Amino acid sequence: MEWKAVWRQAEQGEFLQKNNPDRKRRLHALRRLLLMVLAAVLIQASIPFPGQLTALAAELDVYAEKIPHGRTGRNLTISFKLQRNSGTYTEELYAGFDVSGGEIWDEDEEDRQYGYAFPFEVTKSLPTTENPKSIGKMSGDQKTASLTGRVRRDLTEGYYRVPVVIMEKDGNQVGRADLRVWITKSTGTDSDDDDEKKTYDFVLGEEQSTPDGTYPHVMNFAINLRNNSPATVYNVKASIVADADTDKFPFEINDVNYDRMFEKIAVDETVELGYSFAIREDAYSGYYPISMKIYYSNSSTGEELQTFETSFFVRIHNKDKEDERGEFNEHDRTRARIIIDGFSTNPDTIIAGEEFELILKIKNASSNITATNLLFSMESEKVSDSAVFTTEAGSSSVALNSLAPGGVTELRYRLLSRPGVDQRSYGVTIKAKFDSPEYKNAEEELKLDIPVNQIARLSTGTFEIMPESIPAGSEANVMFGINNTGKVMLYNVTVSFEAASIQATDTYVGNIKPGETGNVDCMVTGAAPTEDEGKVKVLISYEDEAGAVYTEEKEMTLYVLEDMSSMENIDAGMFEEMPEEQEKGGLAAFLEMNQQRLLPGALAVILILVIVIVIMAVKHRRAKTEMESDEDEEE
Repeated sequence: MEWKAVWRQAEQGEFLQKNNPDRKRRLHALRRLLLMVLAAVLIQASIPFPGQLTALAAELDVYAEKIPHGRTGRNLTISFKLQRNSGTYTEELYAGFDVSGGEIWDEDEEDRQYGYAFPFEVTKSLPTTENPKSIGKMSGDQKTASLTGRVRRDLTEGYYRVPVVIMEKDGNQVGRADLRVWITKSTGTDSDDDDEKKTYDFVLGEEQSTPDGTYPHVMNFAINLRNNSPATVYNVKASIVADADTDKFPFEINDVNYDRMFEKIAVDETVELGYSFAIREDAYSGYYPISMKIYYSNSSTGEELQTFETSFFVRIHNKDKEDERGEFNEHDRTRARIIIDGFSTNPDTIIAGEEFELILKIKNASSNITATNLLFSMESEKVSDSAVFTTEAGSSSVALNSLAPGGVTELRYRLLSRPGVDQRSYGVTIKAKFDSPEYKNAEEELKLDIPVNQIARLSTGTFEIMPESIPAGSEANVMFGINNTGKVMLYNVTVSFEAASIQATDTYVGNIKPGETGNVDCMVTGAAPTEDEGKVKVLISYEDEAGAVYTEEKEMTLYVLEDMSSMENIDAGMFEEMPEEQEKGGLAAFLEMNQQRLLPGALAVILILVIVIVIMAVKHRRAKTEMESDEDEEE
């Protein structure tokens, strides 16, 4: 090579001779040699050790799926992808061209001829490691980005290496790659500002989760569309390609087209494509690629409409594909069969709002296949988006190493029932996931219903008694309401009145719905004078759905007085039964002679005395009761 000749002349002392005809050329070659050595030293100092290179490569992979084509003097956009290998990036990432290599600043025709030259003009607008371009955050494992530069006019046709660096805000490099571009010479008819060969690109769903829908609900979602091109695009139409085949398009085709129109989309601008689809009934669960065609023009006049084809995925939750193995036969089983062989609860009757233990007997119904790595997860039926049964410990999963053919094991869950639910049975699903020798990750859904009971509750309104005291043999009208304050129906409600001072009386009220009131209106007959505090038992009985009878006891106050009407029927002749032979005294003779006139007055006096005595006795009892109540409160 030329630098070897320079070295040889230097040894012979001919290199610095003024009469040497190649002196100028040799000086230039020596300068190049020294610059190359200096660049090598600088590069060696900047390159990390092998261990550091491995760590760097393990963070992000940078690669391009196709080689961009460009022309000299034109803008060229390089699209590339980032693949996460390790690390978490919550902040923005930056990208730029690495122009720090010495060969970029000291290249010759040979470098340009063989693709060793940096192909872009290094200007202030060029994204470099010193002036990087923000490419946003990396929320998933992949991300698409791009860099744009103007191709140098002095390049020859060929492939060129472009070093791209990915870094964090503080300059820490997390990815690097030498990408390739293909450069051709511009023709003489091309203008400097008219770039008809730009590489147009669009990115769908950047930093978004896969749209997810469940049949029969309507699936509403939006997809982000970013213009990853080096120039603004006009008259953009994004069209979803529908298909009648359910295997290709899982949605009902209710519209003539699913086009979304935009007058223009600037460079790196993101627009939203909103959709609302009804999922087909016969669509199976899984991921579906949705094809999309993007029509655009590179000028505002709308001429030369271009097409860009891409796709995105949606996830559908519906039925699984039919089992093509036919009816189950114990002779051709390929996996174990897990069933619920029985269950019980402790206590037997579950009251809403109380804890209980669910005991399941799980059986491997297979006769010759062992189930291994079993995982059981419990899910409860929901009411108003809240589970009826929740686990006391918080975990609803139970693991089991294996279950032999025909084997039975016991699962226990400590559960709490929701207090406000109606009285009925609620479903519980046990999802079993297990392995068999020829069938991995098999799944079974085991279902059962658990009855939940509500406690019947009632209250009574104010007792209205007219009158509050009656003579024996008379009637009093009793009225009050029975309020059903629980969540279950009260069937065949009956009210009975019992006391020593009245005749036993029953009255039928009927059924009382939850939240409603049944009214009682009946007559109670006095039988004998009250000898206590006038308390009358009111027994309210009702039946539940099973016909079991329950009774609640209330009290009311009714006084029954002595019947004075019998005093008027005293036989006046009782005195005549005395022997006539008996001599009557003066007073006896007087009474006998005037008994017809004296009898009404005597009866009136006796009646008044009885009423006064009864009233005084009642007041005395009330005062005694109040005094005892005050003493109890003081204690």
